[in-house]
Amino acid sequence: MTARLTRRSRLAAAGAVAAAGVLLLGACGDQTDDADSGSGGSGSGGGGESGEAAGELFDLLPQDIQDAGEIKVGSDIAYAPIEFIDENDEIAGIDPDIGAALGEVLGVDFVFENGTFDGLILGLNNGRHDVIMSAMTDTAERQQGVSEDAEGGADFVNYFQAGSALLVAADNPEGVESVDDLCGLSVAAQQGTANEAVIEAAQENCDEPIEPVINEVDSESITALQNGRADVVVTDYPVALYNELTAGGGDLFTVVGEQIDAAPYGIAVSKENTELRDALQAAVQEIIDNGAYAEVLAEWSAEAGAIEEATVNAGE
Repeated sequence: MTARLTRRSRLAAAGAVAAAGVLLLGACGDQTDDADSGSGGSGSGGGGESGEAAGELFDLLPQDIQDAGEIKVGSDIAYAPIEFIDENDEIAGIDPDIGAALGEVLGVDFVFENGTFDGLILGLNNGRHDVIMSAMTDTAERQQGVSEDAEGGADFVNYFQAGSALLVAADNPEGVESVDDLCGLSVAAQQGTANEAVIEAAQENCDEPIEPVINEVDSESITALQNGRADVVVTDYPVALYNELTAGGGDLFTVVGEQIDAAPYGIAVSKENTELRDALQAAVQEIIDNGAYAEVLAEWSAEAGAIEEATVNAGE
């Protein structure tokens, strides 16, 4: 699924979809790269400002991006409220709205393409995507190489801050309060994410082992919790809160304990593409300064993840 993004408020509509069922993306079908050709999208008009109006920020972009008039964004669009498919079969969420705000000040369209999380890394390496924007935590390991065959790793333009959280059934039948309580339980997370690493770290301190339930997309982890195949889901804090508030009308799940290892999200860019990295950093700072960034986060009740300064490779 591919779409050009314009900014708009989605929270009320997204809540209506979530209230109808936990699996927000059930109608989206295959979440692999083959799903890119699906119908729907956010309509036309992405970037907002022309290249002339964007001025100096547009001029910072690499020539090929200027000529194309778009930035190709790889994203695992299965992660409400960060990125997901809404009831109109269009791409919605915090990342798409921030992308659209960035497009407005850069004078180009942000074109989101759907794929699996691991597939996005391959897409960045082979040039299919110009960037990855998919709630990807900036870490030192990913800076060195986002995959084993990556050449030179990636730079991350930081734009949000979030950690992991524990999501359980509303009545918390296992009495989970922290990662120390995961031993002996079945715990779900998305493959290749920092949340899977939380399970692996907790496992080292267990006498009775954790039973990992590792899924290709995060929505499968939420479903595993709902149908009893998992006792706990480890997911990003804003995702956990969103499901607590909206799934089943807010009656199905609860978030327990404190946010775990909060770290910056980053827009991943090839280390060889320094022009694009620097243009994105300047654009993130511009939307912070002009208030568009705060407006997006307010629309999604995500103000807790706000940053004040656009950084590069701030993850550890």
